[in-house]
Amino acid sequence: MPNLLLQHQRIHTAVQFLKSKTGAEHRWLERHFSDPYVKKAKKEHYRCRSVYKLLEVDDKYRILCPGLRVIDCGTAPGAWAQVAVQRVNAMGSDPDAPIGFVLGVDLLHVFPLEGAVLLPRADITDPVTQKKIQEVLPKGMVDVILSDMAPNATGIRQLDHHKLIHLCLSLLDLAQHILEPGGTMLCKYWDGGESHLLQKRLMQDFQEVKTLKLQASRKESAERYYLAQSYKRAAHRASKT
Repeated sequence: MPNLLLQHQRIHTAVQFLKSKTGAEHRWLERHFSDPYVKKAKKEHYRCRSVYKLLEVDDKYRILCPGLRVIDCGTAPGAWAQVAVQRVNAMGSDPDAPIGFVLGVDLLHVFPLEGAVLLPRADITDPVTQKKIQEVLPKGMVDVILSDMAPNATGIRQLDHHKLIHLCLSLLDLAQHILEPGGTMLCKYWDGGESHLLQKRLMQDFQEVKTLKLQASRKESAERYYLAQSYKRAAHRASKT
C-alpha cells in the first residue's frame, strides 16, 4: 500500500507540474517524457538522452579506445563522460587493457562521476580554465576532444547559431595547445549560414572531416555534428608555445 500511495503522489505531482506550464512548455514536456531515448537512458542508468548520440558515433567510427585521454566540453549532466569512462577504460575495469583518462568541463554544476575528473562552473573559453585544463591533463595533452556544448538559447535562431559556431572555433584554438597530432574532435553545431566557417577551419586542421546527422537527434532539430580526425596542426601549436 505505501508504494501505491507514493506512486499516486508522484503522478499527482507530475500532473500539477504540467498544468502549471505554458502551452509551449507543456508540449515540450510531453514530448520529452514520451521520448524513447529518455526512457532508454533512464532504464540503462545514463544521465540523459544525449548519450545515444555519442554511442552512435563511437559504435560506427571507434573514436574512443582503451588508454585514450579525453576532454568532454559542456559535460553536464555527464552522460558523454559516462560513455568515455567506459570506453577508454578510465577505471581500469579491464585489467588487460590500457587505462585512459576523462576530464569533463562545464559552466554548470556536475555531480561527481566515478572514473572522471570534473571541472564544474568553469568557462572553457577563459584562459584561467584553459591553464587549469593543461595542469589536470596527463602530460597536458588529450587524444580526443568531445563537445556537446551549446550556448544559452535566446530564441533567435541566427544569433544562437552564431554563438555556437564561435564556441566551436574557440575549441579549435584550445586544440592547438592540448590535442595530440592524429587526434580527434567531435563537436555539435546548429546548421546555418556560418557553418562553413567552422567546416573550413576543421578541414585546415584535420585530414578528414565528416558531417553527421545522428538518429538520436530529434528530427526537427538543426543539430549536426562535425567529426574531425587525424589532427595535423602540431607544427603550428609548437610555434605558439
